[in-house]
Amino acid sequence: MTGSGTGAGGLRRTPLAALRARLLAEINATVHGPDLHLERYDRPAGDPGLFGPDSVVWRVHGHPAGMLAGGFAALLLQSLHPLAMAAVDAHSDFRVDPTGRLNRTARFVTTTTLGSTAAAERAIASVRRIHPRIRGIAPDGRPYRADDPELLTWVHVAEVHCFLTGYQTFSAIPLTAAECDGYYAEAARVAERLGATAVPRSRAEVAAYLARIRPELRITPPALEVLRLLRGFGRSRRERLAVRVLTNASIGLLPDWGRAELAVRRPWLVRAGWDRPLARTGGRVMVWACGPSQIRAAAYARATTTTSATAEPPETG
Repeated sequence: MTGSGTGAGGLRRTPLAALRARLLAEINATVHGPDLHLERYDRPAGDPGLFGPDSVVWRVHGHPAGMLAGGFAALLLQSLHPLAMAAVDAHSDFRVDPTGRLNRTARFVTTTTLGSTAAAERAIASVRRIHPRIRGIAPDGRPYRADDPELLTWVHVAEVHCFLTGYQTFSAIPLTAAECDGYYAEAARVAERLGATAVPRSRAEVAAYLARIRPELRITPPALEVLRLLRGFGRSRRERLAVRVLTNASIGLLPDWGRAELAVRRPWLVRAGWDRPLARTGGRVMVWACGPSQIRAAAYARATTTTSATAEPPETG
């Protein structure tokens, strides 16, 4: 950019184009950070990555509103596990650098979803190197460690369950029952590479897992702090408004017992008649501001080079 009112070649941008460019810069900075690192996605030619463009994971993880609201819901759900929250509370910088925390999480999900096989494996290996250092004693006296296979399974299940719930809630074309099972089965690949064990691979297995772990979940002061942080997150008035809309939508994605543990009282009519429509509208604004995803386009071109050099990435639901 050469200025707030001009574009390439000195041509003056319209106010609408200027707004779109400003929103795009804010969205990328908040979600991905200052650099998209397209080299993780555009090479080598013919490499499908861990999943490939025909996967259900690509479809679910390509929906903006579903992923953002689902991601916030996952943070809230994950916080209800006392050992997981103890690790975050003691070892994470989420209080002083919430944007950086969001960037790193989004970068990991995006890289393992759309990145080349090598880039995805590097991202997983990096997390595996860090996990052994994260260990301690929770306030209730129990030891925790981030590389505990059972804890890794919990974090994964909470995440993919909320991602899928977000997609099913906000997508114009929800997945079939078989596709939902396919999503869980595909997504398990990343969890298992991280060291998780007995990872649920279908809707029935996820439901059984959540019912089994439910007695272990409860609210703690740090979990309430996560909720307060999400509700006030944002470096500008516009960003805070967008995050508040997404946080309210994420509350509607939680199971009833999750909302009860967090003591969030938001009536069903408000969630269905206000929160969800606002989040859908916000998702459309994001798609308009961002245009075709540069990351997704690069990944699609990389993965399909050997079959169709001129193919266009499919639209998401």
